[in-house]
Amino acid sequence: MTEIRPMVSADAAAVLDIFRDGIATGHATFESEAGSWQNFDVAHLQTCRLVAVAPDGSLLGWFVLSPVSARAVYAGVAEVSLYVATRAGGRGVGGALMDAGITASEENNIWTLQAAIFPENEISIGLHSSRGFLEVGLRRHIGKMRHGPKAGAWRDVVFMERRSQITGRD
Repeated sequence: MTEIRPMVSADAAAVLDIFRDGIATGHATFESEAGSWQNFDVAHLQTCRLVAVAPDGSLLGWFVLSPVSARAVYAGVAEVSLYVATRAGGRGVGGALMDAGITASEENNIWTLQAAIFPENEISIGLHSSRGFLEVGLRRHIGKMRHGPKAGAWRDVVFMERRSQITGRD
């Protein structure tokens, strides 16, 4: 059974290791390095940070949110980052994290969740779709890849969003 709990600073090394695994695939992020915990910590909201923990205590994945704008009007809009350790794929970890993350976001007055996903990452697109995210566009050639199997290529991202049903916004 996978436990979902809040992320704590003691999780830093494992969180960054899982991020590095995602980076290595070349289909999870434009980032080419995980960077430091300090940079990770500053880049994400302090709320809605979750980890999935195996019975042996090892981390299986994580969920965090990033603000999309510093403007007050967008305070309830955040971008989702969700990573699952390679060894935990196909075990429902992503779904458990997403469900808990959606609940946490709504408890913290986040009314819109956004995601930008490489079209090749069909598993991530499927996970988001299964949790009510709708494809709202394709951002063509939005960034040039610096690593992985598509290094040097301009990449598209599928832009998806989910509106909270709890806040009464549609």
